[in-house]
Amino acid sequence: MFPDSLRAAVTLPGEVFSRVALTPEAADLLRLLWLQHGPLMFHQSGGCCDGSSPMCYPAGDFQTGDADVLLGLFDLSDGLEPQPLEFWMSREQFNYWSHTHLTVDVVPGRGSGFSVEAPEGKRFLIRSTLMDWPA
Repeated sequence: MFPDSLRAAVTLPGEVFSRVALTPEAADLLRLLWLQHGPLMFHQSGGCCDGSSPMCYPAGDFQTGDADVLLGLFDLSDGLEPQPLEFWMSREQFNYWSHTHLTVDVVPGRGSGFSVEAPEGKRFLIRSTLMDWPA
């Protein structure tokens, strides 16, 4: 995990560790996007191409359900008002990645047209590491 990363609050029942984090650069971009789009959320579906990248949507624009797992809840607050951001993953993808810690980073480039960072000339990506704690 990156040393200055922002860790999500634990959301999975029975777990005591954060499974997902944001690099400082990703957190900064998300705060900017929050100003433009309002509350945000992530969904990581799996699959190929853009489906394997974390997708950032205005909160509620992507409907989650029983086929999804809430992996973490970030607090992007600017000190004035809370800015909660949920990180969801499809249950099927979670089965593959259940032994990894995920860090959302941002790099130059164009991601999916569906993710709100696309017009910024940047894209979110996942950097994963094997967990060194019990699942």
